Amino acid sequence: MGRMRQVAGLLAALALSAAGLVSAAPPARAADPAPAGQITYAVHFTLAPRWLDPGENEGTITPYMIFYAVHDALVKPMPAGPTTGSLAESWTTSPDGLVIEFLLRGGVRFHNGDPLTAEDVKFSFERYKGAFGDLLKDRVKEVRVVDARRVQFRLKEPWPDFLTFYGTTASSAGWIAEEIRGEGGGGGLQEGAGGGRAL
Repeated sequence: MGRMRQVAGLLAALALSAAGLVSAAPPARAADPAPAGQITYAVHFTLAPRWLDPGENEGTITPYMIFYAVHDALVKPMPAGPTTGSLAESWTTSPDGLVIEFLLRGGVRFHNGDPLTAEDVKFSFERYKGAFGDLLKDRVKEVRVVDARRVQFRLKEPWPDFLTFYGTTASSAGWIAEEIRGEGGGGGLQEGAGGGRAL
């Protein structure tokens, strides 16, 4: 009988402990509301106008504060990893290491409503003159538009560090600006245009 009491007491203690754990668990969290409103950045220094253009980044980290807010990149450092797809849905490297092909996300638009295309990716790379621009352009043989959503970077020789220089904060070459096509566009940057934050 004494043994039964010990077992019953132990079971009662375990039941109370389990009940305490269950009642101490935080309530289920509701889904986050959709983003809305305005974000205000406050900085303790003057913003240089050149920091608004990813094509001219001199290789410092400070402009990325603006780039992440206004522009977007094919791949970029994010919490998920140092080279995370953003405007690129996926990318592959050919077995010989000479072709890196990016598939762009569908439905991405620039601030003015124009769709992001592979032509914009090519344009952004060709106009890039920031940090490591010469190195990138020396190593890339050609940027080829396959179709509206696929673009290939064809290298002169295999270069395992391509994504390190193209898709991280080593350079801002992978940040996309819109090429203005058509009447009066002249193949330049539209005032206020930047990679599609309106995903």
